[in-house]
Amino acid sequence: MGRQQRGIYPDDNETWQVDKHWRGTRLRQRGFQSAGEAESWLIRQLEQLRAVAIHGTRPPRTFEQAAANYVSTNQDKVSIESEVYLLQSVMPFIGHLQLHQVHDGPLKPYVAKRLADGRARKTVNLALGVVRRILNLAANSWRDDNTGLTWLERAPTLEMQELAGYQREPKPLSWGQQRTLMPLLPDHLARMTLFSLNTGVRDDVVCSLQWSWEIEVPELGISVFEVPREHVKGRRRPRVVVCNSVAQSIIESQRGKHDDFVFVWRRERVKNFEDAPVMSYQPIQTMNNTAWQNARKKAGMPDLHVHDLRHTAGMRLREASVPEPTIRDVLWHVSSSITHHYTVAQIVELHGALEKIKEDSGRWNKSLATLRQEHEARRKEQRGAKVPQKSPTGEKHKEKRASSFGANPLI
Repeated sequence: MGRQQRGIYPDDNETWQVDKHWRGTRLRQRGFQSAGEAESWLIRQLEQLRAVAIHGTRPPRTFEQAAANYVSTNQDKVSIESEVYLLQSVMPFIGHLQLHQVHDGPLKPYVAKRLADGRARKTVNLALGVVRRILNLAANSWRDDNTGLTWLERAPTLEMQELAGYQREPKPLSWGQQRTLMPLLPDHLARMTLFSLNTGVRDDVVCSLQWSWEIEVPELGISVFEVPREHVKGRRRPRVVVCNSVAQSIIESQRGKHDDFVFVWRRERVKNFEDAPVMSYQPIQTMNNTAWQNARKKAGMPDLHVHDLRHTAGMRLREASVPEPTIRDVLWHVSSSITHHYTVAQIVELHGALEKIKEDSGRWNKSLATLRQEHEARRKEQRGAKVPQKSPTGEKHKEKRASSFGANPLI
């Protein structure tokens, strides 16, 4: 019998471990059931290292090592936190594999598990996209210092999940749905919701909006907020939030509550109102909180997303016949025509566009999504009606029409 390799030791729990240094590389592994199993593992690792040293072959690297290198070299990337989260979900399936072993086969159990857990196909594709990016970098960019060879000879083509027919369509609010939802929201969340509907900004911008970003526009008697690029999706450059009269009234109602943040909340007392100390206002981390979820459920819209408020603003701008370039400016969509510095003329244009969507005008040029929602609402009402209702006449009809189309759903 040959002599046992050095670097193999019995462990405390009746298993064996390997701990060996070879030419500056540490080989360590635990949990072997026998000394022979540990020795076999060590011999394979040494053969691979000798092949690299003698013949210049690629040193073995696991996907976990490649992922760690990707994260450490992309700390300034805007989406790195999201990508780390996605990598954590896929690591139990492929993290231990060597790079050349990562392909569609080992990834199938991951895809099946994520879909079974209710994850959207788009979310699964985002994770597969990060894996694909790492493999492409390993095959094309990252090179071994000793051999000069890339970490991976060739990157595989990963199969992405089909999205057509599986993605959730945007569900913009109708004016009737808005009037149903608003009273069910707590006051601080109702103000944030109405602000988003009248400006088209993302919910994370609403939550982070700060007084130091405010710039007065005397020509219009309103304020705009210059949002730093750190709070803008993509972080390419600062953007401006223009307030119409409804949004401006919400801004004015928030003054004096907090030194830094515009939208804040505090738990209000239901009794002993005069007792000290008065609770201080606190920033709001997210609009998609328990209060939002409870309100949308009570309103009969359990699938309403906070991002649908942004879709609603875009739809209403289109209904109001606002030009497409102006809509892109309001919603911060990428456009080569947008200048890096907003002029007063541009702000006037954006303000005028947003003024057109501050209330329900009963416009006839509704979007297909709105028409579908109204059609489904009528069918639901007809199915639930037990006794046909007579059409109101005279003054009652005038009152009903006025309350349906003329009221500002705020405050």
